[in-house]
Amino acid sequence: MALLASQTLSLDLNVLDYGILAVYFALVVTIGLLAKRAIATSEDFFLSGRSLPAWVTGIAFVSANLGAIEILGMAANGAQYGMSTVHFYWIGAVPAMVFLGLVMMPFYYGSGVRSVPEYLRRRFNRPTHLFNALTFATSSVLIAGVNLFALGIVLQATLGWPLWAAIVVSALFVLVYITLGGLSGAIYNEVLQFFIIIAGLIPILVVGLKSVGGWSGLEKAVAKTDLGANSFSTWQGTGIPWSNALGDWVGIVFGLGFVLSFGYWTTNFAEVQRALSAKDMNAAQRTPLIGAFPKIFIPFLTIIPGLVALALVPKLGKSDSLPYNDAIPLMMNQLLPNGALGIAMAGLLAAFMAGMAANVSSFNTVFTYDIWQEYIRPGRPDGYYLRVGRVVTVLGVLIGIVTAFIASGYGNIMEYIQMLFSFFNAPLFATFIIAMFWKRVSPMSGIAGLAAGTAGAAAFHFWAFNLSYFYPGGVIDPAHATINAQMVNFYAAIMAFLVDAVVTVIVTYMGKPKPVEELAGLVWGIPDPSAPDPSTVPKPVWWQSPKLLGFGALALTAGLSLVFL
Repeated sequence: MALLASQTLSLDLNVLDYGILAVYFALVVTIGLLAKRAIATSEDFFLSGRSLPAWVTGIAFVSANLGAIEILGMAANGAQYGMSTVHFYWIGAVPAMVFLGLVMMPFYYGSGVRSVPEYLRRRFNRPTHLFNALTFATSSVLIAGVNLFALGIVLQATLGWPLWAAIVVSALFVLVYITLGGLSGAIYNEVLQFFIIIAGLIPILVVGLKSVGGWSGLEKAVAKTDLGANSFSTWQGTGIPWSNALGDWVGIVFGLGFVLSFGYWTTNFAEVQRALSAKDMNAAQRTPLIGAFPKIFIPFLTIIPGLVALALVPKLGKSDSLPYNDAIPLMMNQLLPNGALGIAMAGLLAAFMAGMAANVSSFNTVFTYDIWQEYIRPGRPDGYYLRVGRVVTVLGVLIGIVTAFIASGYGNIMEYIQMLFSFFNAPLFATFIIAMFWKRVSPMSGIAGLAAGTAGAAAFHFWAFNLSYFYPGGVIDPAHATINAQMVNFYAAIMAFLVDAVVTVIVTYMGKPKPVEELAGLVWGIPDPSAPDPSTVPKPVWWQSPKLLGFGALALTAGLSLVFL
């Protein structure tokens, strides 16, 4: 097996490739212009008027997550940690997506809230609401910066521009179609981008496997790398002490599979917003469940190309000039002919734009509704908030440009993203899950738990660098081995969850609960008297049943997990 002749990101595009990209960009702008015609109110701009069908919101739900985090980050994880990376999908995504659809969407959609922070205001109080709105806005622009940085890298490789110029131009293009079409423009573009992303990744997978001699050739090639022969097993070496590249089973099951996964998929408004835009409760519940099915198979399109890159580029991840983040672009550059290269480029650009648009559209909703309208300029006409939303969109993109340079300091952006989730999503999930199932929870316990959980995650991140357990072989040896950053993120999330839960319970018993009548529709077992009688709601046809979709996705995931034990 020959090594790649060139290990650079200078992509050799021709007229055909640029033509494909031009058609893609034209479609994106056209969708934004068409969506603009349907915007008359702020709800149209921020929530698509709650009118979209389930198949559209379901594809947009998974596409919003299929950004730089997924494409570059999961390929980077595949090269760095091996097939154990599937845990981010089969443990770290699908069960939580099913839980969101079957259990949590009735609370979100049924209560009529416009955002996740608004739910916290109604369940707890204004301080909890403001704290979550501010932390979510911060995390949104930080994650938007990750997608923008990745998009800038691709344009830099394609056009030879300086990175700063590529980032600015990329940001302006995304700004155009979000400002024009609002959430509808973002969602319909995400549907288009989903199919372009898949079309761009499939050739990389097929040609990549062929170049290393198929599946058996890939296993032999990767066995000769630092990952070793066990890199295709997902659970070997996860005991205590651990030898699996991703860490031990405690971090994988509880840190990733429970706290980080459920924290992201059930409380991250960038995802929940897509379900809230659905036309009715059934469509809202089916949104994450429809998205779960492609999520099951996406790891084959991201992780395997990362392993192929590791096999073909021995220096991948071992120098600043070849970070793990470059795995997918390297495969594109060296394996795809012109034409296919243009499609793959369009897929990459689509992924980064979908990820950034999801975060910017959720940022402008939370900032406008939960911060500006609630605390700065309440009681203004609806048209005023529509104009504010467009201005805030510009603000979010400008901040994303700044945060893109923060993301540029990480060789594996997935490690950076999981660190952010341990700070922001892990404590939020603890607060949510306790508040939804325990009516005794007091108003002030919300902000107390969130603040304590965030502080707990931060403290653990600093503390972990002095713990030998998180270093390969259990020895702190910075000269020869670096700390297992993903494992630290998993345990930091566990710490954030536990600290939040403990503080929430303690503060609850120090205060008084909210009156039961104020919890209608917000807590399990306390129905909203204004909600329609379930017996009068038409039952969906069998293939639209949320339970069928949800348990079907879980069964399929369990089957694949057994194959890759």
